[in-house]
Amino acid sequence: MRAAQDIILKPIITEDSMARIADKKYTFKVAVDANKVEIAKAVEELFKVSVDSVNTMNCKGREKRVGRNIGHKPDWKKAIVTLKKDSKGIEFFEGMN
Repeated sequence: MRAAQDIILKPIITEDSMARIADKKYTFKVAVDANKVEIAKAVEELFKVSVDSVNTMNCKGREKRVGRNIGHKPDWKKAIVTLKKDSKGIEFFEGMN
């Protein structure tokens, strides 16, 4: 079993993800090989909340060009975690609105 900090890498702070906080949906960058059950347990352990559902998506790394050389950013995985209605919110995100 991996540590929760190895599964949840960082929060994603965008205009779209901030708009979803009202519906108790929080967006995180997660480990590429993490599954939905691991992500749910990691969020519950780190933030002391109860998770209702987890939606994941694999994001392709974009092309990055420096001069005439073309490289690629690494592929990554995004998770949108929905909390239960009776659960408290995540304090980290609450201060950003």
